[in-house]
Amino acid sequence: MVGTTISHYRVLEKLGGGGMGVVYKAEDTKLGRLVALKFLPEGFARDADRLARFEREAKLLASLNHPNIVVIHALGARASSPALSSAEVAAHSIEDHKG
Repeated sequence: MVGTTISHYRVLEKLGGGGMGVVYKAEDTKLGRLVALKFLPEGFARDADRLARFEREAKLLASLNHPNIVVIHALGARASSPALSSAEVAAHSIEDHKG
């Protein structure tokens, strides 16, 4: 996936993954900004409950405006895998905040 272009997003690096998907750092080539792309695992795309939860997450986040909540730019799909595009946020670990 790294090095590929999906729609107008150039995938730069994998940021992480977990039970609800995989997140990549990407460049929005139309607007010239960095974004995070979260992809729902392909197997989950066939599960109506998980797909509905993913879409609810995107819609809920898109409806909020707060400095501590990521901004959602778009909800879409890559082949058969749903994806959302959000603002890219620099991550910090708990270790970074220990005094």
